[in-house]
Amino acid sequence: MVTRHQVLVASNRGPVSYTVGEQGELTVKRGGGGLVSGLSSVKGDAVWVCAALGDGDREAVRRTGGRLDQADTGGQVVRMLDIAPEVFADAYNGIANSVLWFVHHMLYQTPLEPVFDTEFDRQWRSYEAYNAAFADALAEEAAEGAVVVVQDYHLTLVPGLLRERRPDLRIGHFSHTPWAPPDYFRLLPDDPDGGVAAAVLRGILGADRAAFLTQRWANAFAECCVKLLGAEVAASDDGEMLVTYQGRTTRIGVHGLGADGDFLRERSRRPDVTERMADLREQIGRDRDGNARKAIVRVDRTELSKNIVRGLLAYRRLLDDHPEWHGRVVHVALAYPSRQDLAVYREYIAEVSRVAEEVNAAYGTEDWTPVVLYLKDDFARSLAAYRLADVALVNPIRDGMNLVAKEMPVVSDGGCALVLSREAGAFAELAEDAITVNPYDIGATADALHRALSMDADERAERAKRLAAAATALPPTAWFLEQLDALRR
Repeated sequence: MVTRHQVLVASNRGPVSYTVGEQGELTVKRGGGGLVSGLSSVKGDAVWVCAALGDGDREAVRRTGGRLDQADTGGQVVRMLDIAPEVFADAYNGIANSVLWFVHHMLYQTPLEPVFDTEFDRQWRSYEAYNAAFADALAEEAAEGAVVVVQDYHLTLVPGLLRERRPDLRIGHFSHTPWAPPDYFRLLPDDPDGGVAAAVLRGILGADRAAFLTQRWANAFAECCVKLLGAEVAASDDGEMLVTYQGRTTRIGVHGLGADGDFLRERSRRPDVTERMADLREQIGRDRDGNARKAIVRVDRTELSKNIVRGLLAYRRLLDDHPEWHGRVVHVALAYPSRQDLAVYREYIAEVSRVAEEVNAAYGTEDWTPVVLYLKDDFARSLAAYRLADVALVNPIRDGMNLVAKEMPVVSDGGCALVLSREAGAFAELAEDAITVNPYDIGATADALHRALSMDADERAERAKRLAAAATALPPTAWFLEQLDALRR
């Protein structure tokens, strides 16, 4: 008999992942973040439904039937779905990461892309099947009147599909990405009767509550519903938006995910971080007067939207325009590989490396390497770089939130100045104490870096203190529980 649950979370990636060893043994790795800590704090009966991402996960599903060993999950009940690999690949890489992500981050080079042809149609059918598998599993797992929180752009169709299967449930959807404005969103096939754009909107509107990281993204979603579906938008008594479509009303919420300050401060003081700080200090070095060089730090996945290449170009412009910084500053760029199974991402990481090498060749000296670039993921090194940062550079083209912008001021030992793109979701909360940039403007970003480097130490520390307070206002556990409480209400 299946145990039915009162609280359900659905996401593409679950709280654990598995690898298969040479002797066939399974090794488990636990993840972190807001969902993991949030779900563990839920009082009562809860289950997490996720997808098997690779061969190790699929083997774990085969051995367990999909209900993972709670010794592996830290006591959480997790149901992992073994969706056919070809269906998963189409849904995940073909649609979620290569279409929906590109639309919401406005990344397309429109003279050449997107191209919605028969291959796209085939991949979209896989995305529908993938979402249906989640809806079926959630319908099976949910107790009468349960609360279901569906996460992100991988699962936009689930709320509507689940509503058809289980109209008794309280369903929420949370978008971790930006939301494209209507004119860009309708790059997707936008036939109001059968187009992909309408299907995505209708899917999310199957939820009782659809939530976003900032009001800007919530507004964009509501505008898309009005312009593409003819939905009506009104304000509730408490000021939230209500979107009504075909007789159903979906409440629109905003929950700005914050940094986990307590965890970051504790983790950043462990010995492995101290060891990496010593390595970085040696690489950064000292200027000709014996003073420690200043560090401009960025920590990102090599995701196209993070704008790493323009950040390097702005640093080169800083060295062009302000030769007084030669030998006195180092750009520490931690750019960790992302989505390397997609050719455009492999090309992007190659371009990051090329530009970094070009800057070092043009300006470097025997005792000064202007750019220190790391391309291998290392959380302890990231925290070490956070602690050493004099300036945090966060210049995405477009970002749902960008937790790095929130984390660095929390961890930085001396208090860092924050150079922040106006297109980051974090801008809504941090703009007052950040130095704001247009992410496309190389010259203005170089000027902002100069201003940040020149900032008085006391002013920098005071700004960082206020940034840290704003950044930790809604830490991950509180962020998740706030969504849950709002949905229950």
